[in-house]
Amino acid sequence: MTVSWLDLPADTLFGLHNLPYGVFTTAVEGDRRRIGVAVGDQVLDAAAAARATGLDARLADLLAGPSLNPLLAAGRADWTLVRAALTDWLTDPGHRAAVEPCLLPRAEAVLHLPFEVADYVDFYASEHHATNLGRLFRPGTEPLTPNWKHLPIGYHGRSGSVVVSGTPVVRPNGQRKAPADAAPSIGPSRRLDIEAEVGFVVGVPSALGTPVPLADFAEHVFGVCLVNDWSARDIQAWEYVPLGPFLGKSFATSVSPWVVPLDALAHARTTPPARDVEPLPYLDDRDGADPWALDLSLEVRLNGTPVSRPPFAGMYWTAAQQLAHLTVNGAGLRTGDLFASGTVSGPDRGTEGALIELTWNGERPVELADGSVRSFLEDGDEVVITATAPGPDGSRVGFGEVTGRVLPARDPASR
Repeated sequence: MTVSWLDLPADTLFGLHNLPYGVFTTAVEGDRRRIGVAVGDQVLDAAAAARATGLDARLADLLAGPSLNPLLAAGRADWTLVRAALTDWLTDPGHRAAVEPCLLPRAEAVLHLPFEVADYVDFYASEHHATNLGRLFRPGTEPLTPNWKHLPIGYHGRSGSVVVSGTPVVRPNGQRKAPADAAPSIGPSRRLDIEAEVGFVVGVPSALGTPVPLADFAEHVFGVCLVNDWSARDIQAWEYVPLGPFLGKSFATSVSPWVVPLDALAHARTTPPARDVEPLPYLDDRDGADPWALDLSLEVRLNGTPVSRPPFAGMYWTAAQQLAHLTVNGAGLRTGDLFASGTVSGPDRGTEGALIELTWNGERPVELADGSVRSFLEDGDEVVITATAPGPDGSRVGFGEVTGRVLPARDPASR
């Protein structure tokens, strides 16, 4: 394993094998946003280090802005060069004098949305999650829709409501109609939920009208973050037929502040689950193709109590298949596009990535450490989602966390 002149704990989730990117400010310097790289318990001011070490000006410019978008757009060759430079700065003792002043404690950094979100697409790639919701939303019918195993189902979300971890989430208003109600009513969601997901950040755009094949996934996707796609289940249940999610989803989507580059996840690559329906050629990742299943371990905590540990390795559709399907009609990618996996759920109790599954639509509430119980989220509740992945030599790669606290609804009639 590569050794740093930094005193890094052996079990750090932000070691040299990771080096995730984010955007930060400090209380001392106000709102001057800059790119940071997490290493151990510190953040490296990437632009300052580039200047101090004399990095090639073209590469240094990719690190000089207030967001990751210039770096995202640069492409894989430059992503590799920048990562190699970061590793060199943190391992070669000859760089220590120049680089060490560019480090600050991570606790002193205020983290921001790391990239400018272009489009947001959310998929529905867990067979366990889709089966559970099918049974809850469409009792008495086949839980999976006929198309589910033929294509990665998704919906286009609202990029303007993608927020960074720690941003409060205001309980949404909307129309609700329970089966026994004679007519819908307007008001705060009574069934506010979470969805623990994994997000993929697009760097290199694609031309309109040109599909992106499976093999080109890593040429376009820069890295991975965590996502909580907050969901108002009562609003969703009333509105989603026939066109799908709308106001039940568009009020907030939280993302983690660190983007883990694909290069940090080489040891997390794994084999996708067996598929019992043969995919069409553009989605076929068998027979020597390049599958992008990832062995990530998620944890969901509600008010400090761990309530679920969803496994990402079992997702039916991979991110490469999702990207291929997203573009098969010719839709073009843009730098800063975000697409999310959909809720990560496993087959066993305690591996569900949403409360609607975990509590079976409220029939079996979860008990928290303070003795209280929850079916859905209450005002003041805080949700924290974390994840790790295998790294080299038995290490773990950390994704940080995506958090959010629920605030009370605002009067929909007020101005």
